[in-house]
Amino acid sequence: MNMIKQLAAAAAVSLALGAHAAPTDALPTTGTLVVVPAYGEVKHANDQAVVLLAIEESDKDKAAAASRVNTKMKQGLEIVKKEDPQASLKTQGYYTYPVYPEEVVVNNGRQARQPRVPTAWRVGQYLEVTTTSLDKLPKTVAAAQKVLTLNSINFGLTPDTTKKLDDQRIAATYKNLNERIASIANAMGRKVNDAVLDTVDFEGSGNYVQREAAAPAPAMLMRMKTADVADVAEPSFEPGETTLQMQLVGKVRFK
Repeated sequence: MNMIKQLAAAAAVSLALGAHAAPTDALPTTGTLVVVPAYGEVKHANDQAVVLLAIEESDKDKAAAASRVNTKMKQGLEIVKKEDPQASLKTQGYYTYPVYPEEVVVNNGRQARQPRVPTAWRVGQYLEVTTTSLDKLPKTVAAAQKVLTLNSINFGLTPDTTKKLDDQRIAATYKNLNERIASIANAMGRKVNDAVLDTVDFEGSGNYVQREAAAPAPAMLMRMKTADVADVAEPSFEPGETTLQMQLVGKVRFK
């Protein structure tokens, strides 16, 4: 009798241990639709520069100021064309505006009412230079600075280079999608062969992923005084590189 009780107790303990060790059943995944965001990028050395040169003159005589601006811009154009014949040039942002004296304040704190007559005129213009001759860029800019001022410079990729990199960018992004699908299938206890790619959105649209950050606004064009006509030491430039990114969203359904 004692032997039977001992065997029954052992069996009960064995069942309890077995029940405790049994794994929890996984949730069924048949027909599950999974939204998978993916990301890819490629890098390339910058091969293009966009240089913004400027000229500004101030004079009591508006015509005199405009005449000096026109003359010096013409000189600057000739210099840039000579130094970099392959560069693309575009004049822009011609402006003329009056300069008024400060308001006169009387003792009681009120402004004296009098006709506003300009004491001078500011006239200026900008020259945009787009070039792929990055090796000549320091010399070109230094030569132009004898007449014009350097307002800004931005490095980037030419349209041809960007187009060529599209194949690599798409391939990198699609590879990342496949890697993430494999990881998700493994986590769900499924085989990759059980997954069927339902949709691929290379624009990354919808609410699946964040849209790419908006391009930064162009830097405000600062008015600068004309440099003295003298030799200018060559500036130093480092073109750097550009990273092209792509996002996509894939919908995967498990059989």
